Amino acid sequence: MITLLVVLGVAVVLAVFVVGIYNRLVALRNRYQNGFAQIEVQLKRRHDLIPNLVETAKGYMAHERETLDAVIQARNQATGGLQRAASKPGDAAAMQELGSAEGALTGAVGRLFAVMEAYPDLKANQNMMQVSEELTSTENKVAFSRQAFNDSVTAYNTYRESFPAVMLAATFGHPQNAGLLEFDSAAIAEAPKVSF
Repeated sequence: MITLLVVLGVAVVLAVFVVGIYNRLVALRNRYQNGFAQIEVQLKRRHDLIPNLVETAKGYMAHERETLDAVIQARNQATGGLQRAASKPGDAAAMQELGSAEGALTGAVGRLFAVMEAYPDLKANQNMMQVSEELTSTENKVAFSRQAFNDSVTAYNTYRESFPAVMLAATFGHPQNAGLLEFDSAAIAEAPKVSF
């Protein structure tokens, strides 16, 4: 009888331990998925602001059509990358694709702002100043949201890879680590090309 109670006690403790691991994996996954949802909100706002920026600049920069088209094309690619990443947040390939697309968009917008320096009337335009300020504010929110997402992904991956969770993670539907969202620093760092 005592042996049976000991076995039952060990089984209950083991079951509670396993349930605890499962619940922690789920909580951490939900946290990084929520973090991605916050990024998605900010990136959608950013993508919505880009056409306003380009439309305002068109009247002043008629002969800079190539720069404006590059911004719109980069925006469309970033929007597509966001849609694909939103369907599977944390997927390493989707995060890498989104990061590259957003890096290219950041580079294209940076080149647009560099070209705008040659148009003082455009820089002084009230609509342009408002859109630029909203875009800057959104960029800051994107950076903050991305940092929070990456922190959540790191916490998830660390727990998923630690013992004993690593032995049970795949069994519980957590077969692989989540991917970080890193923007393509080469596209961002590329010097803007300005021609007068």
